Amino acid sequence: MTLTFEDFPPGRFGTFGPRHVTRDEIVAFAAEFDPQPMHLDEDAASKSMLRGLSGSGWHLCSLMMRMMADGFITRAASLGSPGVDEVRWLSPLRPGDDLMLEVDVVEARTSKSRPELGIVKFKCTVRNAGGDALCEMTSPILIKRREGAV
Repeated sequence: MTLTFEDFPPGRFGTFGPRHVTRDEIVAFAAEFDPQPMHLDEDAASKSMLRGLSGSGWHLCSLMMRMMADGFITRAASLGSPGVDEVRWLSPLRPGDDLMLEVDVVEARTSKSRPELGIVKFKCTVRNAGGDALCEMTSPILIKRREGAV
């Protein structure tokens, strides 16, 4: 079943996961995309303000996107996103973390210029198994409306 705009009323949409994160994938991502010492080397990371090896915030955003895709975006009549309103990194991503994604619909409105679609603003929060929020993102997604809803 394809999810349309009407399937996203304001409130909690769902929780997705878990997604286990390994040391090797943290280091591999960092080596290619964010080669800073706190993401690559335990000794250097232990001397950083993060006090230990941690995943890149961009790695965490990539994991969040994958969890969103697996959780609901690939089943939605998504037309893409005009951008991201806000991303906040709140706590470090650590090797061995098991991530859960909480998805809330903050706002849902019909487009004034294109009434065949709606704009759904999502707030996504990634938490570790201890319940600590690691990252929050707020972003609108354009989603087709149901046939006959216009």
